[in-house]
Amino acid sequence: MLRTLDIRDMLLIDRLSLDFAPGLNVLTGETGAGKSILLDCLGFVLGWRGRAELVRAGASQGEVTAVFDLPPGHPARAVLDEAGIEAEEELILRRVNAADGRKTGWVNDRRVSGEVLRALSDALVELHGQHDDRGLLNPRGHRMLLDAFGALDLSGVRAAWAARRQATSALAEAEAAIEAARKEEDFLRHAVAELEKLDPQPGEEATLDAARRQMQAAERVRGDVARALQMLAGSGSDLGAEGLIVEATRWLEGAADKIGDDPEEGLAEPLAALARASIELGEATRGVEDALARMDFDPRALEAAEERLFALRALARKHDVLPDDLATLASELSARLSALDAGEARLADLQQALREAESAYDTAATKISAERRAAAGRLDAAMAAELAPLKMERAVFETRVTEGEPGPDGRDAVAFTVATNPGAPAGPLDRIASGGELSRFLLALKVCLARGGEPLVMIFDEIDRGVGGATADAVGRRLARLAEGAQVLVVTHSPQVAALGQQHFRVAKSVEDGITTSRVAALDAPERVEEIARMLAGEEITPAARAAAQALLTAGAPA
Repeated sequence: MLRTLDIRDMLLIDRLSLDFAPGLNVLTGETGAGKSILLDCLGFVLGWRGRAELVRAGASQGEVTAVFDLPPGHPARAVLDEAGIEAEEELILRRVNAADGRKTGWVNDRRVSGEVLRALSDALVELHGQHDDRGLLNPRGHRMLLDAFGALDLSGVRAAWAARRQATSALAEAEAAIEAARKEEDFLRHAVAELEKLDPQPGEEATLDAARRQMQAAERVRGDVARALQMLAGSGSDLGAEGLIVEATRWLEGAADKIGDDPEEGLAEPLAALARASIELGEATRGVEDALARMDFDPRALEAAEERLFALRALARKHDVLPDDLATLASELSARLSALDAGEARLADLQQALREAESAYDTAATKISAERRAAAGRLDAAMAAELAPLKMERAVFETRVTEGEPGPDGRDAVAFTVATNPGAPAGPLDRIASGGELSRFLLALKVCLARGGEPLVMIFDEIDRGVGGATADAVGRRLARLAEGAQVLVVTHSPQVAALGQQHFRVAKSVEDGITTSRVAALDAPERVEEIARMLAGEEITPAARAAAQALLTAGAPA
């Protein structure tokens, strides 16, 4: 609900603050008094695109503030959440228009763009009138309005559409993948065969390189170690170090027997040293023999290691990968080749899945189409009942449901059409109906489509134009019905409509010191009698006009 509207230095208004009430709020005044200015200012703070020059002459800037009640679950809360603004029970919109044309907006003291204000506007306010291109006259919204009227459950067709899209996407992706694979089929088959033949393993290159280096090193030093062993152990006629020590020991032992035990001439210590040297020499010889045995390898093993290492590196360069990644590459290429080989079978499965999804969507869309046509019939009947009291019993309203582009909500196109005279061709609302007729069509349509507890503030701009008497009374009664449990703002010239308002504002224009100013005042009961009498009688208000005004107010008062 719109609680207050505060205007500063906008158009003909210098200072104005209005408090609105639930139910039907009416604004009256003489032609040119400035009633439309209030709507211009409300539209400005809601981000609507309207007049370019809004700042009052002589002012540096104009400002409008609107305060709305925002109960839990209100659609505007979702807009605030998306904009990152914390929702409260009170929503304050403020917008400033500088004299140079710059516009700045705030929501609950958070600066926002005009786009955010317009998104909030769609959740807060609904304008109805002859230029209502954002609401009931917009054909793009007719299907949604019909679905809401018929309380249609679209979850089934939306789920079927999502499944159909998913099946279509899966098939397209598979076809693209197979087509790409076919283009490289020869390469894949050759590469997979080459990789399978080599069978590279992760870490194999490092292992082969280490073994190759070890064998190459052994090949270089083995001859030196063998010669060292020959020096130590001897071979053939060559006694070697060990043989020489044995010979030296034998000669010294013989000499020792001849010398006897004379300490000064004895050979015991040299013989003991040679014994120790023989033991150490034996250990050294065995160690060299063991080392030489470890260096023993098959030259063919070195050749095989080098050949495989070179093959791994050459294949890695060919595919521009590291040797350790060849095994992974082999798996990937094999998988692509397998996908190609199994592609036809998979395509057949996906094509069958798509046919099933399309069939399910067709079934759901056909069901929704039938429900829409049934709802269209009920809406047309409801409109006929509403148009008769509005003196349009000869007019025909028809909801046309035709085949359109498939989508998540089905494949129907919906358009509201009218024929104002029997036998005349039907056409869109805004092209067939005249100004007064269009206003009554829109009112009847809104009455039929209205839901209880309407969260939107409904604004009707001179929707009773061109009607009077009983028709004006019928318009007022329908506006009052819309205002039950909701809030409706009506700009009206009709005393019958004005008499039904729960809150009545009078707009008047005055000139002081050459400056024109519009004023708006909330009327009490006696003032309402005078204003409605003026609307009935004109400039000279007669007792009969006052009596008629009182009668209208009494008739419009709630029972």
